[in-house]
Amino acid sequence: MTLNWASERVLLTGGAGFLGSAVRPELERSGCATIVVPRSADYDLRDRQRVDELHRRVKPTLTIHLAARVGGIGANREHPGDFFHDNMLMGLHTVDAAREFGVRKIVCVGTICSYPKFTPIPFKEQDLWNGYPEETNAPYGLAKKMLLVQLQAYREQYGLNGVYLLPVNLYGPGDNFDPRSSHVIPALIRKCVEAREAHERQVVVWGTGRPTREFLYVADAARGVRLAAERYDGPEPVNLGAGFEISIRELVELIAELTRYRGNIIWDDTKPDGQPRRSLDTSRAEALFDFRATTPFEVGLRETIDWYESTLVASPVGARVDEMARG
Repeated sequence: MTLNWASERVLLTGGAGFLGSAVRPELERSGCATIVVPRSADYDLRDRQRVDELHRRVKPTLTIHLAARVGGIGANREHPGDFFHDNMLMGLHTVDAAREFGVRKIVCVGTICSYPKFTPIPFKEQDLWNGYPEETNAPYGLAKKMLLVQLQAYREQYGLNGVYLLPVNLYGPGDNFDPRSSHVIPALIRKCVEAREAHERQVVVWGTGRPTREFLYVADAARGVRLAAERYDGPEPVNLGAGFEISIRELVELIAELTRYRGNIIWDDTKPDGQPRRSLDTSRAEALFDFRATTPFEVGLRETIDWYESTLVASPVGARVDEMARG
């Protein structure tokens, strides 16, 4: 598919969320003049009738589906049914509406949580079906993986040009810092900053610190989404990552250093660790659409911490979170 951003009408679901807020300016810089960002208050993507109304109004030529109900281990453990139900319906309706209303291409963003719990390192896309996901976020991971099944089935039967991306854990300015639903980096930043300001002698962190993770700066991820929309039209899933691995223990020590927290770190090993290791093979993205992450991890962390301290700590209200709009 030849893509001319100036003539595209882009439906960007989740465009007001974390990833979407980085994707939108990335598209604008590429010359895209028409980007429609539906808000959940107006168009609940779990409601097929509202999804159809949205497509009749927008008439998109390209859909980038980022909308999801997301959260950390705690939120996934407390609401597994909601995470499965909401993500299944949003994906099901959005992809089927793309077929029905003649959208020329749809790019869907999945999740690293879809990989099996014990996937060999680095995760290769061909390993996606070789086991069951880690239990604490399996309902969410499986719901998002069904997007890939739907896209491939619709490509075969209807000729829908559907692309599926698997980004590793994202971080960066504008992330969700709500302790009830945030992921590991914003949760740790908030915990350390608040402990520093309160002169607390210790902070408690879930798990053992032994698991490893890979993290992708949100601006890099947005560029990956844009490049895939421009240059990739294939049926196979594609990892988006940064190509490194860090233990949670090392991550906590680095965040404590960068936030200037000098107290003790206490590990609560009665709480779950999550998946033992996460690190991606990113060679397919580089080969297919020339994507490579460029933001050094410590640089990205510093920018995230600076944004949190200048934007949320300084605000008496803080950021309002829209569950349905997050990418």
